[in-house]
Formats: sequence, C-alpha cells, structure tokens
Amino acid sequence: MTADTVETAEGGTGGAPGPTGGAGERVAGGGRWAPGEHVLWRYRDNADPRRFHICRPVTVVQDTEELLAVWMAPGTSCIKPVLADGTPVHREPLATRYTTPRRTQRDQWFGTGVLKLARPGDPWSVWLFWESGWHFKNWYVNLEEPRRRWSGGIDSLDHFLDICVYPDRRWEWRDEDEFAQARRDGLMTDAQAAGVSSAGRAAVAQIEAWDGPFADRWEDWRPDPAWEVPVLPENWDRPPDRLLS
Repeated sequence: MTADTVETAEGGTGGAPGPTGGAGERVAGGGRWAPGEHVLWRYRDNADPRRFHICRPVTVVQDTEELLAVWMAPGTSCIKPVLADGTPVHREPLATRYTTPRRTQRDQWFGTGVLKLARPGDPWSVWLFWESGWHFKNWYVNLEEPRRRWSGGIDSLDHFLDICVYPDRRWEWRDEDEFAQARRDGLMTDAQAAGVSSAGRAAVAQIEAWDGPFADRWEDWRPDPAWEVPVLPENWDRPPDRLLS
C-alpha cells in the first residue's frame, strides 16, 4: 500500500485525551501550527515531481520541533490518482501500473480516520489505523522523502516501499514488488533505491528497539469531537508559497 494506492474506502470517531484547538488558529512565531488548524498533506507525482497527485486535508494534533501529528478524519474530501479512464490504480497489472496514463480525481475518505506522525528529517511517516469501535489495527511506516513544510501544509514524494507493524510488535515489509517495479520503470535511480532501502533498515531498527512513536501510546489517542472535517480547497495543487523548513 504505497501512498498513491491507499484506498479511500479504507480504514470511526471517539473521545479520549488529546490536544484541542480551534481550526484556523496559528501559533505565533516559529512557523508552527496550532492544534485544530487545517493544513494539506500532499505527495508529488513520482513520474513528474512538478505535479501533485495526492492531497489530503488534515487537522493538526501536535506540531513541535520533535513531531508533527495530524488527523485525517472520516469523510475527508481528498485527491488521489486514478488511471486515465478512472480505474483505481491498484487494479492495473503491476507491469504497467506506473506507465499507464493517469489523472487525478476527487474522492472521499470513508471508514475510520488515520493519524499520521512525522518527525522532522525522517525519510518516513508513521500512520495509525483503527477498525470500527476504535479497535487498533496497526501502524504503517510509509517510506518517503523528508517532508517540506510551507505555510499551507507539507509536501513529500512517496518511495513505494513500506513496513506494516502490528500490536504484538511483529513487522513485515510491504509493497516490495511495487518498489522493484518502480525501479524497473525508471522512477528512481539505483542510488535512490539504495537510499530508500537504507531508510527502511533504519526504520526497522527503531521498530525492533520499540522506540517512539511506537512506544508513545498514540493508539490510545482520540480526536476532539468538536473538530470539523477540513475542506479540500479548489487550489489544492498550488505551488508552495513560503517554505517553513
């Protein structure tokens, strides 16, 4: 499940301790966002990094020098890539998945929401998934370019390879076939692929040491019930204006 093939029909709401705040409130100084503020989490197109092909409006949970945590709520309108005829990307055979023409499409995130955690400089982000009734399902380590912050959100580039981590601390590589196909299709060089593999090993070392964020009990977090679902702006694909980091 790379960032561009996460199904919008995939994995409720709740109420336990968690940061609160009003949407649109900005932290004074330092370029930090306030809890409750709405920003965009975007990915550039691997075939043409000048374009954005994934955009998800999210609500800021925490934004510090150590960690950015955001919540993608159920029902969020988002942008995802599809094939030119509208077919979902994951239904295309792997051999032609990255060479068949694509376009973007508005969609909606159904089911339970997703909590995304990103530490500055890490070439991955960690996503938490729940099943209905807030039964924790798993962490998902999405290997990606370190995120660039701008005034309206963060931008990154997905690196295809991922790691799934389960509540009993078992882990497994995911999408190794997509990672290999992307290399064959020239979407990354050998040197870039080696860097991604190295990043994956570093992430595994943190998992096996049970370092943060896995040991930080984020699976017990719940969103503020007063938070509104963010709106997808018409200019969701605008160039970043003012880089914050």
